[in-house]
Amino acid sequence: MTLLVTVFAAIVATIVWYKNSPKDDMKVGTLSLIYWGASLMWTVDAIFEYAELKEEYFNPAAQDMLNDFFLGLTVVALGLVIWLVILLVKDPKGVVKSALLSKKN
Repeated sequence: MTLLVTVFAAIVATIVWYKNSPKDDMKVGTLSLIYWGASLMWTVDAIFEYAELKEEYFNPAAQDMLNDFFLGLTVVALGLVIWLVILLVKDPKGVVKSALLSKKN
């Protein structure tokens, strides 16, 4: 489930990035790369887990699937937080800078 959640997030982020590709003001390309990196990590994890469990890998318990789903959502949320921090630090539209300068006056 973690792999599915992160792959869906990566696909959505990639589509949004591609639609706005010439001007990537919001750094959605970075978000897309974060999610594709997470998807790659979960793919490697799935390969090693399959090598260990064999056919049992395809019959997970409901509790395990729910835990994996929540872990996937947590990874997506953490990716969004990292992206927001990058966005605030780079400040491509100058919003943070203008807000800080207007408070000084």
